[in-house]
Amino acid sequence: MKNYQVIGIGNAIVDVLSTADDSFLDLMGIEKGIMQLVERERGEMLYAAMKDRRQAPGGSVANTVAGIGALGLSTAFIGRVHDDALGRFYARSMAEEGTDFVNPPVPGGELPTSRSMIFVSPDGERSMNTYLGISSELGPEDVSDTVAGRAQILFLEGYLYDKDKGKAAFERAAKLTRASGGKAGIALSDPFCVDRHRDSFRRLVKDLDYVIGNEHEWMSLYQTDLSAALEQAAADAGTVVCTRSGHDVVIVRGSEQAVVPVHRVTPVDATGAGDQFAAGFIYGLATGAPLAVAGRMGCVAAAEVIGHFGARPEADVKALFRAEGLI
Repeated sequence: MKNYQVIGIGNAIVDVLSTADDSFLDLMGIEKGIMQLVERERGEMLYAAMKDRRQAPGGSVANTVAGIGALGLSTAFIGRVHDDALGRFYARSMAEEGTDFVNPPVPGGELPTSRSMIFVSPDGERSMNTYLGISSELGPEDVSDTVAGRAQILFLEGYLYDKDKGKAAFERAAKLTRASGGKAGIALSDPFCVDRHRDSFRRLVKDLDYVIGNEHEWMSLYQTDLSAALEQAAADAGTVVCTRSGHDVVIVRGSEQAVVPVHRVTPVDATGAGDQFAAGFIYGLATGAPLAVAGRMGCVAAAEVIGHFGARPEADVKALFRAEGLI
């Protein structure tokens, strides 16, 4: 039985990428540059319309955990895929990248594996159409004692709160991790997710060891300006991380505060910046780095991923940490 340094729980989504110009997006009624949830029928129609499809395992927390695995820590991911071609591809790809995909693909007549049809425009904008499929069925039965109870650090995805079963899975995983002395934390996911679950998230923050969000998410959570929101967050949560697009990152733990400068980079593809910031930061947390160093690790990992297409690192991020004198 294996002990893991970091375990993630979230939506297991296959990213399916194709290039498309604006006239194609108009023709298909796709809103440019945003993420939209789609129903099964529309998902299948868009999937069929994609030319030269490329696929990659995705999902926000899965991207983070893959980034941490690439940095050399032992990682696992708790997600739900169907026993279909995409589901088997997802499980195999995660394992090949060094992260244990702990739940086998689910056979039988359930929903198909979740997928996000991503149309990349010539200007680098990505228009995402996500069909949640079997991922939306993730529940407490998918969380085994032997996995979540053996995590040093657990990372959760706020989007799971959109379904009661996901919420129950999430809370069970956090309870098991903390009961065995591990730390549990969350990414707030997006301001709309925070709007939908504000009361639950406010309660949850008090029970977690670390919370990562951007300025819009924190302001949405406490319905106030940023400095007041961070003051409230610091009183509620263990470690509070606030990213601000292109500006300094603020990290607060009790009376300790770190302000981490960000070196601006022109993005080739901004997808995955938040996911890889979390990967660098959690790596720092897991290896006992000071807050400012963990924050800088997050910034370096985010800068790497926005320099190319795709939401997972391509360069040796650990070597980048060395070059910056972080390890």
